[in-house]
Amino acid sequence: MTRPGGTWENWGRTAKVRPRSVETPATVDAVQRAVQAAGARGTRLKAVGAGHSFTGIALAPGVLLDLSDLTGLVEVDTERLRVRLLAGTRLHRIPALLAPHGLAMPNLGDIDRQSISGAISTGTHGTGARFGGISTQVVGATLVTADAALLTVDETQNADLLPAVALGLGALGILVDVTLQCVPAFVLHAVEHPEPLDDVLANMLSRAAQADHFEFYWFPHTDVALTKTNTRLPESAVRLPLPRVGRWIDEAVLSNGLYRVACGLGAVAPFIVPPFSRLAVRLTGDREYTDVSTRVFTQSRTVRFREMEYALPVENVGAAFTEMRALISRRGWKISFPVEVRFAAADDLWLSTAHGRATAYIAVHRYWRENPTEYFEAVERIMLAHDGRPHWGKMHTLDAEALRTRYPRFDDFVALRDRLDPSRMFANHYLERVLGR
Repeated sequence: MTRPGGTWENWGRTAKVRPRSVETPATVDAVQRAVQAAGARGTRLKAVGAGHSFTGIALAPGVLLDLSDLTGLVEVDTERLRVRLLAGTRLHRIPALLAPHGLAMPNLGDIDRQSISGAISTGTHGTGARFGGISTQVVGATLVTADAALLTVDETQNADLLPAVALGLGALGILVDVTLQCVPAFVLHAVEHPEPLDDVLANMLSRAAQADHFEFYWFPHTDVALTKTNTRLPESAVRLPLPRVGRWIDEAVLSNGLYRVACGLGAVAPFIVPPFSRLAVRLTGDREYTDVSTRVFTQSRTVRFREMEYALPVENVGAAFTEMRALISRRGWKISFPVEVRFAAADDLWLSTAHGRATAYIAVHRYWRENPTEYFEAVERIMLAHDGRPHWGKMHTLDAEALRTRYPRFDDFVALRDRLDPSRMFANHYLERVLGR
């Protein structure tokens, strides 16, 4: 992440800072001492996870609190299928912690490098019209507030605060542990298939409603959608995983190795992007397998990129996608990264992008060595026109004034922030922009 006196930079290379100091607490007590010391000095303090947000949400110009050592399983409630995890625990380590207890997280995104606290604080989500984002799995949390006190939030203590704390942007305090509602371990039957884009667009809402988990990718400059449909099966189901060599060729050689080369070349010679995209949809995205849920939900992504993602009322996704597709064609941009479309159920979390409405997500990406500004800002205008809400951990231009109109509980969240962090110990430039000072 960073060394004392060095520069911290996020994975997407979109945000960096040179903190005054770096601390790596391994216990809750150590977090409290760090907050108390920062408060006595009048210094701001921010906790960071794995650095997978593309915004400046984790930038810490004062004290950077690296939670990498605050990790592991605290307790398991096998009767209620709940687990309490320390805040710095990485998502990719959680399956091994849950497996001995026959448990799994109900849903995941396609990247598992984040910490659990970072994932819920930014609204990380997967896909599935009947499933919410990772924050909706939170049934309890403990955070250190600006006065270095511990605040427990669960169904019996401060229950009214859970819809705010479960997706708190790091603005309310330092999360030190999180309790998740799990489910019995399960298997996914995955079908990945290239299909005509127009057919997918015409039927995507019904397919999303009928499937457990449905999503698709579209490479600009093609007329093909790479669809993914995952069906949940009991843990006892027969597993037919991808052959090890075949998976290595698909993911390491093609989706990461060859793709990295193509993106690099496309950055200096954009004319190669359309033919490569057409080749990519012929070589990838056509396979069927059955495996443990976490191996199906997540992928290894080593090609660095920048991302913007907007959450739309599900009924608006078709029109927004069609306008975005026409925009790319009209402007003649050579876009090497695919557009991703996913789905989520409505929830009641105050700052959730799916608050109060069934939701579809459109995510756009650019290779990290290409300037995304023109593309992202033009797509953003389309998303806003269709009542979009930006993902908190991905690039966008909105401020508190614009966001307030998009979240019915926005002012309630700000009032809670005023109460828990009146001196703005946990603020930074990004939070001042999106929440106000």
